[in-house]
Amino acid sequence: MTGTLINVGTVLLGTAIGTFFGARLPGSLQQRVLAGLALVTLVIGVENALAWQTGHFRTQLCVLGGVLVGGLIGEALGIERGLQGVGDRIQARTGGGTVSEAFFTATLLFCVGPLTVVGAIDDGLRGDYQLLATKAVLDGFASIALASALGWGVGLAAISVLVIQGGISLAAGLFDTVLAEGSEALAALTSAGGVLIIGISLKLADIKDVRVGNFLPALVLAPALVGIARLFT
Repeated sequence: MTGTLINVGTVLLGTAIGTFFGARLPGSLQQRVLAGLALVTLVIGVENALAWQTGHFRTQLCVLGGVLVGGLIGEALGIERGLQGVGDRIQARTGGGTVSEAFFTATLLFCVGPLTVVGAIDDGLRGDYQLLATKAVLDGFASIALASALGWGVGLAAISVLVIQGGISLAAGLFDTVLAEGSEALAALTSAGGVLIIGISLKLADIKDVRVGNFLPALVLAPALVGIARLFT
């Protein structure tokens, strides 16, 4: 879990830097930072979403099905509402602010993507944390920008990185074959994650709140549908 611990450290450091300097920026500049972050997030989301092009045509169908069905399941379970409730309670105890939005946005950005999965598997199975070290640097800079606009709540995403990324590393043997680099299932997972990140960019740009939290089941359903489809082809 060496790579994950490095990643946690860069997120916390980036959050500290961003919070310190962001609080000193005028409101208009904070809005510009947020708008720029929304644009960059959109590019990241589109790049990840297009990962389905590396797989079979059925990969695209599985991503589509995973996102649509996952959204319905998430809506029925009230995932977004539950996550929002946790964030709101934290905000209430810390004097308000944008803690909930910062935490949720940063968690998706830092925990969805091929580097998270492949890097964690490499770290867990082979002790090779090079990919996660690269991801840690990227997340560190992203956390500076996020914290400048949204505040210290970004640092809470370090917990998500520790639990999700660390959990994959500890259970790497279970994922090595299914989510190996270049696999169709990984392409579906990455693509579904990209769609969710696009949703986050729309929210950051204040265009539309698509309630991304309710689409989280898609991250499981998309690669699962790939596995099911391959059984019948």
